[in-house]
Amino acid sequence: MKQSKDISVRDVMRTEVTEVDGSIDVMEAMRTMKRVGATSLIVKKRDSSDEYGMVLFSDIAKQVIAKNRAPERVNVYEIMAKPVISVRPEMGIRYCARLFERVGISHAPVIKDETVIGIVSYYLLVLGSVELN
Repeated sequence: MKQSKDISVRDVMRTEVTEVDGSIDVMEAMRTMKRVGATSLIVKKRDSSDEYGMVLFSDIAKQVIAKNRAPERVNVYEIMAKPVISVRPEMGIRYCARLFERVGISHAPVIKDETVIGIVSYYLLVLGSVELN
């Protein structure tokens, strides 16, 4: 079995990334998440000087559902995290897990050359560190 220090974020990240515009409503974001089977969406930059954002299923649950807000009346930009902490694809999963713990996040976009190439989460870090037979 490879040691976790030898496993990089690139080895465990999810490469199917869905990007949405921050102006869509939360209902549309939920439909998109359901359609693509994701629990997180990347919010596109508005221009070259902007930063990426991210909205998680948990953001929707905490900031919309729990507060009894109508998802069709809340825009993604109102509840998203922005700017988000990103990681490099070459980062070891051990360091990525430490970063997540240190800053209190559970997901991060994987960025190379200013482009999102994947998403990594605690779930993927754990699965990636276990050799399944």
